[in-house]
Amino acid sequence: MNGVQVRSAERALSAGTWLIVGGAMLFSILTVTPLMASHTPGGWVWTAPILPLVVDAAVVIVVRLDSVLARLGGHGGRWPIALRWMTGAMTLALNIADSALKKDLVGVAVHAVAPLLLIVTAETGLAYRRAITRAVTALEDKQQAERERRERIARERQEALRRERAEEREHVAALAREQRDHEARLTREQAEREERLQREERERVDARERAEREAREHGERERERQRVEREQRERQDAERAERERRERAEAREREQREREERAERERAALLAAGPAVEKQPEDRARQTVSAAFQAGLPVRSAAELCGWSTGWVTNRYQELRNHQPAASRVLEGVSS
Repeated sequence: MNGVQVRSAERALSAGTWLIVGGAMLFSILTVTPLMASHTPGGWVWTAPILPLVVDAAVVIVVRLDSVLARLGGHGGRWPIALRWMTGAMTLALNIADSALKKDLVGVAVHAVAPLLLIVTAETGLAYRRAITRAVTALEDKQQAERERRERIARERQEALRRERAEEREHVAALAREQRDHEARLTREQAEREERLQREERERVDARERAEREAREHGERERERQRVEREQRERQDAERAERERRERAEAREREQREREERAERERAALLAAGPAVEKQPEDRARQTVSAAFQAGLPVRSAAELCGWSTGWVTNRYQELRNHQPAASRVLEGVSS
């Protein structure tokens, strides 16, 4: 029997089991519900189907889990057995209770068929599944042993083939070593001849290079001497130019200081003149306002010094703020 046949048998067993379970559950619900309704208070008649549903749900759980454990080759212990027989007994009792209370032996026998069939089917299905599991395990063990045997034979063949190839490679390697030794001897003799010729050629080249190097060194010494003399002249010229640049810079600085001192004296003279008795000419007034701006005097003081209005002086102050370089040029013009 192969795996396909085993799976087909398992599917047939599972389908038959669940068909019997489903039929027994339906028959049990239809049989037990009237019994429960007759023994339930009037306001709770709607709860009559709950008990058969609960009992049948326990039957479904038992059948399903037993099938899984059997397929895995496991065993749930005593509690699953107790639950299985307890649910079977409860289903049997509930189904025959109504007929038993009426002392209807035929009804008891008829209503006992479905529960008894469910109990026996559950036990038989469990036994079938365990037997199938053992058979499948044995079949798998046999197949595994067969695969291991084939793999061992294949490994032995590969090992033999590998040994043959290793011997062939050793033989080929020995022939190749002899050939390489012969070629190496010929190559060594040829290399010795070429090395002797190259050594003689190198000696001639070395002598020629020595003569050329001596000539180059002489030329380089001469160029170095000329370079040193040229650098000395350039350094002397640079030092002389730097001296002249410093002298010019010092002269410009002295001239700048003298201009600034003249401008400062002119500014001091404009500020020391006091309030103007009459309105100064515009050029003179601009010079006075610029001096006051440089000195940080307020607009009113500057207006008193030049004799012009504070509005005009305010505008000049604004121009000086916007154009500081222009104000500096005006002061330089005053000093000149």
